[in-house]
Amino acid sequence: MGNIVAIVGRPNVGKSTFFNRLIKRREAIVDAVSGVTRDRHYGKSDWNGKEFSLIDTGGYVVGSDDIFEAEIDKQVELAIDEADAIIFMVDVESGITGMDQDVANLLRKVAKPVFLVVNKVDNGKRAEDAVEFYSLGLGDYFTIASINGSGTGDLLDAVVEALPETEEVEEEELPRFAVVGRPNAGKSSFINTLIGEDRYIVTDIAGTTRDSIDTKYNRFGFEFNLVDTAGIRRKAKVKEDLEFYSVMRSVRAIEHSDVCLLVVDATRGFDAQVQNIFWLAERNRKGIVILVNKWDLVEKETKTAKEFEKHIREEIAPFTDVPIVFISVLNKQRIFKAIETAVEVYKNRTKRIKTSVLNDTFLPIVERRPPPANKGKFVKIKYIMQLPTPQPQFAFFCNLPQYVKEPYKRFLENQLREHFDFNGVPVSVYMRKK
Repeated sequence: MGNIVAIVGRPNVGKSTFFNRLIKRREAIVDAVSGVTRDRHYGKSDWNGKEFSLIDTGGYVVGSDDIFEAEIDKQVELAIDEADAIIFMVDVESGITGMDQDVANLLRKVAKPVFLVVNKVDNGKRAEDAVEFYSLGLGDYFTIASINGSGTGDLLDAVVEALPETEEVEEEELPRFAVVGRPNAGKSSFINTLIGEDRYIVTDIAGTTRDSIDTKYNRFGFEFNLVDTAGIRRKAKVKEDLEFYSVMRSVRAIEHSDVCLLVVDATRGFDAQVQNIFWLAERNRKGIVILVNKWDLVEKETKTAKEFEKHIREEIAPFTDVPIVFISVLNKQRIFKAIETAVEVYKNRTKRIKTSVLNDTFLPIVERRPPPANKGKFVKIKYIMQLPTPQPQFAFFCNLPQYVKEPYKRFLENQLREHFDFNGVPVSVYMRKK
């Protein structure tokens, strides 16, 4: 199972700069997804071969210290509740502030790894000034300069060493389908309708679900685990920010799933938060099915569904090869179709293409349309194979991989989709030296 590292602290200490540097540190690391409110961000990172999700909890700029304290209390406590490790960032230029003290007071009570990070330390004088942060009572600190990356290596070495080992589940390997989406989109109702019982509490209040429990589904020839991602047991003192809470839950549930059923409230549309969750699933290379729920409440004309689907595909471009199913949980419309589609996506994600079939298919294609010449150099693709990974990844071996640009890789991906049907599944194409 994946780990979550949360970056906390007051505004303007350099958290976002540090976050952006981490998620772009290596070629394989994807860009961030902007958060749903203010400047929260969610991304995927790794260090020394250990992957983790990174959450920048952001900060508010408001007129009243009291209001600020309430808001930062929400974010820090939620981050503490969900994260496996916490990076607490402070600013050597401004020294210790009252807000820093407030966050430190919370973190001293936490039984999780906490890393105090003093940012903007880019010379010897500032390194001396950083000594005052010992008074926060969090022990040793790390000094970094997030603007140029100085000191981040030592910090990340310590962070990944402190992260718990990922658990290898050796029980029956049933597919895991995570039901994700923004609060009150109908996730729990969907599961209740599917399994035919009120396994989950369902109300019209957003964020009702407090326990994330797997439901084993074994009907009509299908067998898999369903996961409702709406929440975990709520800590009594957590003043809940539902949008932030739901995304943090989605981060972990998406990482542990094979296919994500993204439930969209048709009356609210494919808004920013839904898009964030979609891209979290895509960047984690999970299968995706989009379920447009509450379709019975939408006033329809002849092309309403087509226009709605067109809008979604425009928002998720260039990854548009995703099934979209219009459902009504209330009226039990196309619920079984949703599951059939999810099973097909799972099969696509676990599909293996024989090397001989790949080469017989692709060598003629790349011969007819080779990569464009670059600086007078001609790229020759000589061999193709699927990599032994849980999701579809393909290596194209050639003489000059460094000259193959993204547009040609997208062409190869589109050809893979056209010939082998990877509907609903992110496909990765790598160029390798032959």
